[in-house]
Amino acid sequence: MPPNLIMYAIPGFVLLMLLEIIITTIDHRNLYEPKDALSSIAMGLGKLFIGLFTKGVILGFYLFVYQYRLFTLGFTWWAWVLCFFADDFSYYWFHRSSHTVRFFWASHVIHHSSQKYTLATALRQTWTGDLTGTFLFWFWMPLVGFHPIMVLSMQAISLIYQYWIHTEMINKLPRPIEFIFNTPSHHRVHHGSDLDYLDRNHGGMLIIWDRMFGTFTPEKQRPIYGLTKNIHTYNPFRIATHEWVDIWRDLRRARSLREAWHYLLDAPGWSPDGSRQTTKQLRGR
Repeated sequence: MPPNLIMYAIPGFVLLMLLEIIITTIDHRNLYEPKDALSSIAMGLGKLFIGLFTKGVILGFYLFVYQYRLFTLGFTWWAWVLCFFADDFSYYWFHRSSHTVRFFWASHVIHHSSQKYTLATALRQTWTGDLTGTFLFWFWMPLVGFHPIMVLSMQAISLIYQYWIHTEMINKLPRPIEFIFNTPSHHRVHHGSDLDYLDRNHGGMLIIWDRMFGTFTPEKQRPIYGLTKNIHTYNPFRIATHEWVDIWRDLRRARSLREAWHYLLDAPGWSPDGSRQTTKQLRGR
C-alpha cells in the first residue's frame, strides 16, 4: 500500500484551521459557524474511515489494469512530473463531470453544501465518491504505464494542496501564480452559487485546464457560498445522502426508462417538463 499522505497532513490541517479561527475571531470577520465547522470535520473523518476499506479495492483495480500497461514508466523524476500533469488533467475532467452529471454530483454536492468558506469547508468530503466509481477517471494512467502507487500518491498530494485554497484570508496572488495555479481566489469562484460563478474553475492544482477548455472565470466580487437551493442541516448523514434521496424520489416517479436515464445522468436540475433548470439553461437566460 502507498503511504497514507493524508494522515500525515492532518496535524497541519488542524494547526492551519486553528490559526484561521484565531485570526478571523480577532478581526471580527465571523467566518466560522461552530455547527457548520463540526459538520465539515465529521464529513472529513467519515471519508477517512470509508477510505480504509475503499483504497485497497481501488489499488487492486489499478494494479490489475497495470498488468496490461502500454509502457513501463518507472519512478524516475520525469515520470513523476508527467504523473503530476496527468493526475491534474484527470482531476479536471472528474471535477467537471461531477458538476454536469447528476450521478457524480450526488457525491460531490456534499463539498458545496456549506454556506461558509473556510479551511473547515475543505474537510467536507464525500462518503460515496469511491463507492460510485469516481476513481475510473484515473484508470487510464496505470494503463499508460504510471505505477498505481504513483497515481494514488499524486491524488493525495492534490487533495492536500487543495486544502489551503479554501480560505478568504488570502486575496489574489501575483499574476504568474494566478495564471497557472489554482488559488484561493479561483476556488472561491468555484464555491460561489452566483449565476456567473456556477460550474466554473474545476482545476485541482492547476487552473490551466479551465483556461484551455473554457470554464475559467476570474473572481470579480465576493461569492455567495453554498448551493442554489441550500439544504439547511448540520446532520452529517443528511449532508452525505440528501441528493441520493432526491435522485431515488425522481427515479420512482419516472414514467419511462428514458426519463430515468435523464434523471440519473443528465445535468443536475433536469426535469421532463423543464420546470427545474440546469446551469446551462440558467446561463442562457
